[in-house]
Amino acid sequence: VEKYLHHLNSSISNSLEGLTVVVDGANGSASLVGPEALRRAGAQVISIHCEPNGLNINENCGSTHMDDLFAAVVKHGADLGIAHDGDADRCLAVDADGNFVDGDQILAILASGRKTRGALVGNTVVATVMSNLGFNIAMKELEIEVIAAAVGDRYVLEEMRTGGFTIGGEQSGHVVLSEFATTGDGVLTALHLMSEMKATGKSMAELAAIVNRLPQVLINVPNVDKSSVSKSAVSEAVAKLEQELGSTGRILLRPSGTEPLIRVMVEAATADQAQKVAKELAEVVATHCALS
Repeated sequence: VEKYLHHLNSSISNSLEGLTVVVDGANGSASLVGPEALRRAGAQVISIHCEPNGLNINENCGSTHMDDLFAAVVKHGADLGIAHDGDADRCLAVDADGNFVDGDQILAILASGRKTRGALVGNTVVATVMSNLGFNIAMKELEIEVIAAAVGDRYVLEEMRTGGFTIGGEQSGHVVLSEFATTGDGVLTALHLMSEMKATGKSMAELAAIVNRLPQVLINVPNVDKSSVSKSAVSEAVAKLEQELGSTGRILLRPSGTEPLIRVMVEAATADQAQKVAKELAEVVATHCALS
């Protein structure tokens, strides 16, 4: 544990002194090292759900149940909150007002900081096809290239290795910083996120504003033939609806890898528009891709 903590803390060059953070360890593997790494870096740390008993991992806590963290950050007047999952490969955040900060925003913050310092290898970040369009728009404005991998941190890592890139991640909070780890490490991510706060002097909310998240709607269409997603009726519907959305929206159809199910994902300028388009397309998929 000592070697691991030393490795984590040696990966950032500035102190986190002056920052107060609430850490939710999900009663999992980050329960000890998550708070301790941030304390050693100089932060004032308040821990919640860091008492694992072998049965309570992820139980109404951590990155999948963040209500307690939202409340604790506001209650303690903390600068931010950090949420891990049970195996600590994810990191999501909360700003001082209790607002959610997702993996796309964290990835954008880290990539932007590296670009500013001239440390963004290939001027490229690896994300996934499920990353919010707002992320891609933000990166384009910063002239950072985005490579969209298939969903899953293993695919993100493959793209990073292929191109020699050093940062990648997912909306879910899996972030890979390959200079320091060969897989997602939520504690490492938390350190680097807070390091950016100190380096810039900006609050979590100010940093997170780099990404204007577009409303996203996901509808699972069950009992379908996944291979029929390429049918002309579906393709024509997608083309028509994409034209309606214009440059402020997008459509993604993703067949499930394990079930007879197609996921219809739509992002749009407004939540109502995203819901309308997703519902219309889901009906087309259900009609034309139904199992016979």
